[in-house]
Amino acid sequence: MIRAIHVVIFVFVAGAGLMSLSASAQTPNEVLTAIKNEAKNSNPAFQGFSAERGANFFKQKHANELSCTSCHTDNPATAGKHAKTGKIIKAMAPAANAERFTDSAKVEKWFKRNCNDVLDRACTPQEKGDVITYLFTVKG
Repeated sequence: MIRAIHVVIFVFVAGAGLMSLSASAQTPNEVLTAIKNEAKNSNPAFQGFSAERGANFFKQKHANELSCTSCHTDNPATAGKHAKTGKIIKAMAPAANAERFTDSAKVEKWFKRNCNDVLDRACTPQEKGDVITYLFTVKG
């Protein structure tokens, strides 16, 4: 009897854990929508994201003479390499890397770290959305 109760409890807990994992998974479009809402809240004049602005931002050198391409290459559909550590970085374009932009917490962490490295400041919601919009246009 006790063993049967333990089995039922285990199945319930395992099932709840799997449901919470699938509930936390996001699509890249859902992540972009959250950033769009952030942009609207921070700028009432927000007019939308631009792949062209995102491409320019991604390729342009900023503070410290760095650009996103310093580590992610000119082709975001290919793997890059961290400029200082040499660590291989998976492709940024969702078409080439299905894991990209599927977890808003990881996206925020990524932008926080990389924007501070490249810009010496945080990225604005507009900049984040423009870059992601550009990366959506890159085909694997």
